[in-house]
Amino acid sequence: MAEVIELVGAGAYAHRPIGECSGGQQQRLLIAQALVRAPELLLLDEPLDSLDLSHQGAVVAVIGRICREQGISVMMVAHDVNPILPWLDRVVYIAEGRAATGPPQQVITTQTLSRLYGTTAEVLHAGDGRLVVVGTGHGTAGEGGHAHHPRSG
Repeated sequence: MAEVIELVGAGAYAHRPIGECSGGQQQRLLIAQALVRAPELLLLDEPLDSLDLSHQGAVVAVIGRICREQGISVMMVAHDVNPILPWLDRVVYIAEGRAATGPPQQVITTQTLSRLYGTTAEVLHAGDGRLVVVGTGHGTAGEGGHAHHPRSG
């Protein structure tokens, strides 16, 4: 357990009640809790949600260290790929009942996102490597326009 706490950098607050920890500290402790079981795959649902930028960076660094040092595969849900973009091998982008998968530079493109959303979506590349997706919300992309996909269930 001590090794896992050290891996996620939570030694200074591991014995505090979790309610007294910041959001980033809580995320580190929750990741440590999952790592105790020595998984081959770590599934994370929005681990950066509601964290400020500095805590996002700290949690991303922990996740990167887990992949690199422990050889654990990580699959996560994220609405903003920018904090994790340098670590991504593959993405699965899901929108409007459709999906695209592959390396980020092949999936997160104007053409692919316009097709997935059924409307014009432009992917802009900032000088520092971040991506900005701008949707116009009008017009259709590709042949056949926008199709609604009813939910089953």
